Amino acid sequence: MTQQRKTSPRRNTAKGLWAAYLVAFAVTATAAAAADPRLPAADASDPRETPLVQAVKKAKASVVNIHSVKTSYDEASVFGSKQGRKVNGMGTGIVVDGRGYIVTNNHVVAGVESLRCSLVDGSSYDATTVAVDPEHDLAIIKVEPTRDLTVMPLGTSSDIMLGETVVAVGNAFGYEHTVTAGIVSALHRDVEVNETQSYKNLIQTDASINPGNSGGPLLNLRGEVVGINVAIRAGAQRIGFAIPIDDARQIIAKLFNTEAIDRTAHGLITEDVKNAEDRRLIVRGAATASPASQAGFQPGDVLIQAEGKGVVDRVDLERALLGHKAGQSIEIVVHRDGEPKTLSLTLGATTAPPRNVIAAAQTVQTTNEADSAWTVLGLKLGTAGTEAVVGTRYRGGLRVSAVREGGPAAASGIRAGDVLVGLDQWETVTPDHVEWVLKRSPLKTFSSLKFYILGDRGKGQETLLGHLKLASPR
Repeated sequence: MTQQRKTSPRRNTAKGLWAAYLVAFAVTATAAAAADPRLPAADASDPRETPLVQAVKKAKASVVNIHSVKTSYDEASVFGSKQGRKVNGMGTGIVVDGRGYIVTNNHVVAGVESLRCSLVDGSSYDATTVAVDPEHDLAIIKVEPTRDLTVMPLGTSSDIMLGETVVAVGNAFGYEHTVTAGIVSALHRDVEVNETQSYKNLIQTDASINPGNSGGPLLNLRGEVVGINVAIRAGAQRIGFAIPIDDARQIIAKLFNTEAIDRTAHGLITEDVKNAEDRRLIVRGAATASPASQAGFQPGDVLIQAEGKGVVDRVDLERALLGHKAGQSIEIVVHRDGEPKTLSLTLGATTAPPRNVIAAAQTVQTTNEADSAWTVLGLKLGTAGTEAVVGTRYRGGLRVSAVREGGPAAASGIRAGDVLVGLDQWETVTPDHVEWVLKRSPLKTFSSLKFYILGDRGKGQETLLGHLKLASPR
């Protein structure tokens, strides 16, 4: 029942294999030299008002303390156990949109039943998971704030310097808004945490990064995010790691993608240009017959504004489009041939399934979909009514009507009558969703597939999870 992923071997920059790592999470962005004129000027009347103090003051309102609850099962006997145990977790997040969107690590939110977020002003909100990327260990969660939240500025990691001062802020061991400082110790570190999780191109820092810092910011002295804290070496002191913000930025933009959240599509193909001197988003093309091609976008256009909001990268673009529905028109200003030009982009609909594992739908299973589930998983699936998920956090699922003897599902303890509600962090409310998950390109590298079912093993219906060993190449 243990999930195994086939990953290509990765060599650490240090010789030999690192020992075990504790996940703690941090994403790195640009740090600035003390002489940089863009640094906030220290208050001459108070020598304690250093650039470091000012950086923390600037960022603290955008740091989110995350507390979670999940049910932990002994995977060796999960389907035989009558009851799991509740486990409290902790992590940190970064406000990236004033409407309540927060970036954190995937491992902070994976498998949780509830999330609660608190801010430095004492306000707290329940949160839901919007989109996840387990491979890169990043996720977007959403709260419903009573006011616009303060957004943390994202810097760049392209010019970060060895020896540069950096600051970590987070929910260390549950102590909210803990501040630690250090320097950039090394760049381009590769770290293997365990058999299924590894990282490349990390920033190494001696700022103390502890359990609970996961998903929190690594700041430069301008108060900008240069990294997202991700790991510490077990048994070592002052050796922590962060994902460079320029790497994380690409994943965040994909997670914000309106196709996943709002079920809309724009078709713009763009490239970020981001360094200390230049920050802009360039159009490289438009998908054939897409809204972007119909709106007249051309390669070389530089995006300036979307819906009146400044755009310098893909995160800005997706954030500006968020909340708009298919058929709505968005005004986008580009710079073309030395002149500003306004284009009207009418969003289209998308057919891709939603990212998260919570949705509702009922459809009839087709022959191809049935064959895929039977061949790969050893399952026959049928429609489950909404009554099957009453009282749970799920809004739909697929009823298991048969389990192939000797197949992956049978070996994992799945039974006829169970309701399949998720595969690999994706919903399985309709047969189309199962088919889509099984045909996903990244799945070809997996040797097992995580699943979530609702089943009765003697104490009423409960959520059970495990890993299916995949029967054949997809």
